[in-house]
This record gives sequence, structure tokens and C-alpha cells, in this order.
Amino acid sequence: MIARRDPDAGLARWAALEATSRGRRYPEPPAGYRSQFQRDRDRIVHASAFRRLVYKTQVFVNHEGDMYRTRLTHSLEVAQIARSVAVALALSEPLTEAICLAHDLGHTPFGHVGQDVLDECMREFGGFEHNLQSLRVVDELEDRYAEFRGLNLCFETREGILKHCSPANARRLGEIGRRFIEHRQPGLEAQLADLADAIAYSHHDLDDGLRSGLVTIEELRGVALFARHHDAVRARYPDLGGRRQVGEIVRRMIGDVVTDLIEETARRLAELQPASIDAVRELDRPVVGFSPATAPLHRELKEFLRARLYHHEHLQATRLGAAQALSGLFTAFLQDPGLMPAEHGDLARALEADAGRAGRARAVADYVAGMTDRFAILEFARLNGDRAAC
Repeated sequence: MIARRDPDAGLARWAALEATSRGRRYPEPPAGYRSQFQRDRDRIVHASAFRRLVYKTQVFVNHEGDMYRTRLTHSLEVAQIARSVAVALALSEPLTEAICLAHDLGHTPFGHVGQDVLDECMREFGGFEHNLQSLRVVDELEDRYAEFRGLNLCFETREGILKHCSPANARRLGEIGRRFIEHRQPGLEAQLADLADAIAYSHHDLDDGLRSGLVTIEELRGVALFARHHDAVRARYPDLGGRRQVGEIVRRMIGDVVTDLIEETARRLAELQPASIDAVRELDRPVVGFSPATAPLHRELKEFLRARLYHHEHLQATRLGAAQALSGLFTAFLQDPGLMPAEHGDLARALEADAGRAGRARAVADYVAGMTDRFAILEFARLNGDRAAC
């Protein structure tokens, strides 16, 4: 008989410990040789919503090229960054990874434009928030288990998935939404996943932007963090160019901000000395963060990408077609749920019987939000008898 390893061994007292976990919505027996947070991670990896992320937009619409990042590759990169930091800070690595892998499960097709379109479509029915939708996916929409709906994840994983939430939605979520009303913090693993997400998308979107030609090295030399590492790479490797030069610069940039994140967070923990994860939750500001020297550098990079990449006319043109497709799909399905596959149409009618037209709208939003870019384009074309959509 193999002895079960203590999953809390070697972790800091302020980490999320299995021994003090707030548990699952539906009690379950122990997970054999896995920890509870490892079980959560594994359930997320096997979820159908996780698989669909491979065909969902990060910045560039999926069919624009196979070399660009998708929501799936982004989630894997977020997890890689966060796991390294979790190990350095003696936090729960499997919990951190689970949160990172699940954080975009509720994201719409076509990236943030899809979020904006569905939020507008759902305005009279309570709106649409992709973080809240990620929680809805793991709590209600995944259907792999006989004894409960969703994935029945631990409180700590669900807490980390719900990064943002309006006060109105927070009030109806009960314990999981309380921190948004009381202005408290989530556990350190959740805070870490949030910062790893910011690091990953800023630096990897920069990489994809350079690859696409929508931003240039000359433009980026006006960004202090990029300029620092560009100059260092040019000095060390004067003959290096092309993709290898960009790769080396981006690699160094990520290493720089990750090291800063570890050291600044360790400094704050040494100063605060929280007694437990609950002591962390009671704080009025995050513990995980960048130093005063690095925070403005990271912010400058994000602002550059927002102005020069995310609002680039090429991407804006693509987004107009995407917005038309999603708005058209939502309107058509809301008018006639029978246009959806039978199980989704049946669910729309069941939710309508329970909650009126808002219930029907929520079922339609669930279906549309779960689509991949490619499927949304084809489905819009099918409904319009035209394969030239988007």
C-alpha cells in the first residue's frame, strides 16, 4: 500500500491548505492518491469547455493563423507562470494551476468583443460577465457527473475563478460573492493567478503583435520595459535578429517581472505575517503584487498594447464582423429557441418556465458564449444562408 502524501507539507501557513479548505458544494469521498486541489485541476482539464478554448480568440481570430495564441494556449501560459511563483512562495501549486486553467472557461468567442456584445444583448436580463460565466460553467453547465451538476470544485478554486463581480450579482452568490460586497481579498493563490494572467497576456500579446506586423520593434522601443531588454539583447547578441531576437527579449521581460513579483510579494508577506488564508482574506488590499519600480513599467506596456494593438484598425474590422455574428445569433435564438440543438432549446424553455424571458435569455447566452470562433461563424452563416459571414 502506497502512503498518501500530505498535500499541505512544505506549504506556508498563509497558503490554501487542504486541511482547512471550505470544501465542495456537494460532499464527496477523498480523491484517492490525489489532493482535493489536484482533483479540481484534473476535472478542469477534462471539461468540454476547456477543450473548446483551443478555438477561441485571444487577440487574433482563430482562422487568421495557426501561430497565434488562443484562449487555451494563453491559459496554459498563465498556469506556467503562476506555478513557478507558487512554488517560490510556498503556496499551493495545484490550486494555483487549477484557477489559471479555469479562469477563461466562460469567455465568449471572439475575445472581449464577444463579451461586450453578449453583455449588451443581456442588458435587460442582468448582463453578461465572463468571470461570472466561468463560475457558471464549473458550477452548472458542465455535465460529466452523475451525482451533481457542474464540476463540484472546491470553494478555493471557485473563489479564484471569480476575479470580478458586480455587487448585484455578488449578493445573490452568497459566500463566494461576499468579498465583493465587503471589499475583502481572495486567497493568495487567487491573487497570484490574476497577476499571472496580466503578465501572460501583456507579454504574449506583444509577441503576437510583433509576429503579425501590427506593431513594430521601433514603436516598442518607446516602452521602457521593452527598451531595457531590447538594448541588453542587442549588446549581448549583436548579430541576432528576427524571431530569435524577439523571443529572447520577451523571455527576459517575463523573467524580470516574475522575479519582481516573487520578491515584492515575499517582502509584503514578511511584513504582514498573516496567520492563515483567512487572515489574508481579511486584508483590505492585495498581498501579491509588483514593486513600486516595476508596477508603472508593466502598466505602460499594457497601455501601449491597448492603444497600438487592441484598437488597431485591422482588428477593429474583424471585430465588426464578429459582433454582427454574435448579435445575430443571440437575436435569432432568443426569438426561436428551436433553432438551437434540442438539449439547448429544451433548457431554454425550462428556464423560461422557471424565470420568464430572462431564463430563456440566459440559456441562449450560455449556448452562444460556449461557441468557438469557427462554430459561431458557421452557425451565423447557416442561419443566414450565406457562408461569407465575418
